[in-house]
Amino acid sequence: MHAEPAPERTLDPVLPDAMMNLVKPTEPVVGRVTRNESCMRGKSASFVRHIAIDVSGTPLEGNFRAGQAFGVVPPGTDERGRPEKVRLYSIASPTRGEDGEGRILSTTCKRLIDEFTPQTGKDDKERHDLFIGKCSNYLCDLNVGDEVLVTGPSGKRFLLPVRPNDHDYLFLATGTGIAPYRGMVADLLEGPDGPVESDIHLVMGVGYTSDLLYDDTWRELAEKHPNFHYHTVVSRELLPNGDRGGYIHHFLDRQIELHDSLIRSDRTLMYMCGLAGMQLGVFQLLARLGLGDGYLKVKEALADTDPSEWDSASIKRHVRPTHRCMLEVY
Repeated sequence: MHAEPAPERTLDPVLPDAMMNLVKPTEPVVGRVTRNESCMRGKSASFVRHIAIDVSGTPLEGNFRAGQAFGVVPPGTDERGRPEKVRLYSIASPTRGEDGEGRILSTTCKRLIDEFTPQTGKDDKERHDLFIGKCSNYLCDLNVGDEVLVTGPSGKRFLLPVRPNDHDYLFLATGTGIAPYRGMVADLLEGPDGPVESDIHLVMGVGYTSDLLYDDTWRELAEKHPNFHYHTVVSRELLPNGDRGGYIHHFLDRQIELHDSLIRSDRTLMYMCGLAGMQLGVFQLLARLGLGDGYLKVKEALADTDPSEWDSASIKRHVRPTHRCMLEVY
């Protein structure tokens, strides 16, 4: 009698089934703000706030996951007199919610304040008045106890696997792209099933040190959990040797010790959330160093092209992430 062969190990993550669109944009439900506070390290030209919303008694209660998004419908009408459309925000709370019972979700919201720039050929090219994002500033202005219309949840790809101990993790973020990792890292290290033994690296890229988000939280977790590693990449400040800090792909290029121990490992899952420019730099780096096989599928049209010549348009057409590479870039 022959023993059954051992099942072939799969390197791809098995993702959970996530609830989707329980509350539609046309029929939002009422949430209530329970917390609204700055989550920045220091005084900055940016304004980013951590906002928690009680969704108890709605279909969202207990039915969202870290890594998903929810919608906010701001009051009023748009420039055409139509009701405002829903805006999506990443969920920054763990799957069990801010309260541990799935009743309170949260997000990381940056006020959009900029000069107007033409978006179409019909726009006035001379216009340069102050542009203030309607929904982001509406959210950031809310006080504890205020009501807000919410929808969702959405997203079924940017999630932790159902067997989290089977994998190690490289989380890459720029700016408010840090939001989903606040919940995901909490799920991994402080979830109901206890801390994972996996190796977890979080890389946060910002312009200035004062722009670091949830910095105290990450440092406390790194001190408490030896398997959690927090790295900061500050692009517009100088390193001790006088060089610029650079961007996330520059940091990864310098971290030679991570190439074999983490990036090349078939256990590792890579998550990227933030500005689309990060995707270009990281994809170029992976291809140049021969580390991309587990994370990228490069089509034949680009296979023989030097990665340094890749651009955002060619990546969009000819490079696809594998199941071990999760993207939420904008």
